[in-house]
Parts: sequence; C-alpha cells; structure tokens
Amino acid sequence: MKRIALLLALVIAACGTALALGATNGEGAKGKTYEIVIDNAFGLAEGGDFKIAGVRAGRTTSFDIVGRRRPLALVKVEVTQPGFADLREDARCETRPQSLIGEYFIDCQPGSSSRRLPDGGRVPVTQTSSTIPVDLVQNILRRPYRDRLRIIVGELGAGLAGRPQDLNEVLRRAHPGLRETTEVLRVLGRQTDTIERLVTDADRTVGALADRRTDVSAFVREAGNTAEISASRRTDLARTFNDLPGFLDELEPYMGHLGELATAQIPLLQDLQAASGELDVFLQRLRPFAANGTPALDTLGDAARVGVRAVRATQADLDELRKLAPDLPGLAKPLRQFLQTTDDRRRAVEPDPRAAATDPPAGDKTHISRGTGGFTGMEAIWNYFFWQALTTNSLDDIGHVLRLNVLVGPCGGYQVDRNEENQEDFDLCRQWLGPYQPGVNAPDPTRRAAAAGRSLPVASSRRMPATPSPRATSSTTKAPAAPLLDYLLGP
Repeated sequence: MKRIALLLALVIAACGTALALGATNGEGAKGKTYEIVIDNAFGLAEGGDFKIAGVRAGRTTSFDIVGRRRPLALVKVEVTQPGFADLREDARCETRPQSLIGEYFIDCQPGSSSRRLPDGGRVPVTQTSSTIPVDLVQNILRRPYRDRLRIIVGELGAGLAGRPQDLNEVLRRAHPGLRETTEVLRVLGRQTDTIERLVTDADRTVGALADRRTDVSAFVREAGNTAEISASRRTDLARTFNDLPGFLDELEPYMGHLGELATAQIPLLQDLQAASGELDVFLQRLRPFAANGTPALDTLGDAARVGVRAVRATQADLDELRKLAPDLPGLAKPLRQFLQTTDDRRRAVEPDPRAAATDPPAGDKTHISRGTGGFTGMEAIWNYFFWQALTTNSLDDIGHVLRLNVLVGPCGGYQVDRNEENQEDFDLCRQWLGPYQPGVNAPDPTRRAAAAGRSLPVASSRRMPATPSPRATSSTTKAPAAPLLDYLLGP
C-alpha cells in the first residue's frame, strides 16, 4: 500500500507540473504563428496538421517561396491548441507522411534552448528536413520512371559536379537518421569523460548488487507482490483514476498560487542561502544548549503532571467562579467608566506645561495637540510615585544625592571625631577611603592654601600607612577639626 500511495503521489505531482506549465502558457498561446523554411513542401496543404512532438497543436495557413540563389519553401503555421506555443530557438521540424494517399504534415521538436521563438519567429532551413515520399521510391522500380531516373541522375550529376557542399547539406537534411546519428556521435565525443566514469561507476554498482543479491532478489519478490496486490485492486485504482480529472481541475488554481508563492520566495531563499553559514554556526551552538535544556524539560513535564492534579483539585473553585460570573457585569461597567474617565485628557484639573512636554506622540487619544493641557487622573497617580521618589533621591546632570536614609544601631549618630569614648563605634561606622581624612582627622590643606594665597600642594608619592598612628590620632584630636559639610562645600 505504501508503494501504491507513492506511485499515486508521483502521478499527481507530474500532472500538477503539467498543469502548472499549461497555466503558465495560458490561453494567450492560442493564435501564435511561426514560419518554417524547408527544401520541399511536397504533400503539404493549407489547413493541414501542425504537430509538436507528435501531438496536434495547430494547422498550416499559407505557403510562399523565398531565396534567390536557391528557392526554398516558406510554410506558415498557427497554434490553435493552448499550451503548445513553446518552440525554442533550437527547434527542429520535418515533413512526415500522414496517410497512403500523399498527405503530409509538419512535425516539430520544441528544443531545449532557454530562449523562446517569438510570435512570428522563423525556423531556418538548417533546422528542417523533408521526408522522401514512399510512392516516389516505389515508382523508381517501374518503367518509364526507372529510365527517367537514370536520365535525371545523369543530368543531376553533371549539374551538381561543382556544388558538392550544397548536395551534402541537402542529403543531411533529407535523411533524419544521418542527422541524428551525426548529432549523437558529436554528443558522445563531448561526453567521453562522462561515459568513462559511467562505465567505472556501473562496474562498482554491479559489484555492490552482486554483494547484496539477497536484497535485490527480495526487492524483486516485493515488486511482484506489489504488482499482484495492485492487480487485485484494479477496481479501486480505476475509480481513483476516474476521480483524478476532477481533482486536477480543482488543483489547477492552487498550483498557480503555488507557482506565485515559489516566485515570491526567491528573495527569501537567497537571503537564507547568504545566512546559511551563520545559521550553521547557530545550530551547532544550539546543540549543547538543547542538551542542557533536556533536564529542564523533564522537570517541566513533572511539573505539568503536578499542575494537572492541581487544576483538577480547583474544580470546586471554578464552579464558585461560574456562580459569581453573572454578577460581574454590574462591577465591570462602573470600573470601565472609572478607568476611561481617569484616562481622559479633557478631565484634567488644571493646565500644566509638564504635561505637554511628556504627552504621548500624535495618534494617541491623550496627545495634546494645541500645546496646552493638564495631566490625566491616571498620569497624576503615577506622578505621585515619581515625584515622591525624586523628593528623597535628587538626580540631575551633576550627580545623585540620597536625601533620606535610615540607619539602625550604633551608626545612627553623626560623629566627626574619634576619641576614647566612641573609638569602637567610630571605627565600625566610618566610611573612609583611606586612613587620612582632610578636615576630619587631618588638617584641611585647602584652607591653608587659600589663606596663604598659594595653589594646592601636590600629593606625595610615598606610601601612606594603613592606619593612623596613635600620635597622629592624638594630634588630630587636639587640632580643631572642620566639619565634613564645610569641607565638601569649600570656604
């Protein structure tokens, strides 16, 4: 059954591709014309069949003679069936017999070039050939045509003695087998390396198949069983193929949309290709993260099981909430009115320029369009917390000052001198950056420099002791110490 489904999928995909190509060509392909130059238009008639790859695609419309040095037949054809006007620049055409009474038609191979023939495009004589009628070949064996052929060949040989190249071209175009053989040999000559690799790879393939001949025989048996099962269910398969045309009709517009989607995805795929290296690095780095995240997911699964039990246990609470739900609209409506009123700029208490400086941009319903307005009730509530925080924490372009601080314990008192009574608390609560504090336990150099009218002395580069000596402490205790606030503010 899996193989049958795969075969059906392949058939549907092929049909969808054909429909997509047909949809691409569209009805606009009808009425497209081509010009085909051939050596001999024997047996062709106006309104005759014009086929592409053996399928009738249109009809012949008119004939003409072109060429001055050597007359050639110019046949004009018109495409009447949609989806067939797709001849390429390397298309090849030839005349073929349609019946035993001398009727002929033109058959063209589309070609594989990337450039299409435009409307009214011409297939040159170098890409066409004419079939020799069978009745003429048979008439050669009877008199008087046999004698006439002898005379014609003799005269023709005399006339073509000086034109061997033209005769060679005519023979090549007149016999498709010679042309195709020459083309095949030319292609094989260009692909000698490929053929050599093909032989080498074929030898390896045959060796691998010989080593796994058991699997190959098993595959053949399975293929036979599949064919037998398919034959036993041919009625269902026939019903499926009967439904296939309707399915393809419904699939056609979706295939068109799919083609548009594929075209629109080209820039995305190009960007994805450009970012493929970074994506590869990201996926490689994501692997350890995923490995480390596995225990977390396991834990989350355990928590989910616990959560399921918890949700089931809250069923009684949910029932109570359902009972309270009918009474909620009575509370929700006044709450909505209150929130809308507090967010209405027109209900501001008084104008405030700070409201215009911090209002939302244009487009918001609370935007101040004329430059004057006040704070809404909602903004006033949040302004209280904002300005209350600024009251205790001053912040400007220079610095930040904490105006309010709560200290609990022996550090609550303000102390500037270290003496025998507060020595232990002073060492515990002080926040010095070094052993010497000018104006606290050491003289203030700025006052002496300012009194003497001199610049500040340069600090010595010698290392200071980690803690002040008792002599220094006693001397600073006797000297009048300037308050810390005076030192910060200056004279």
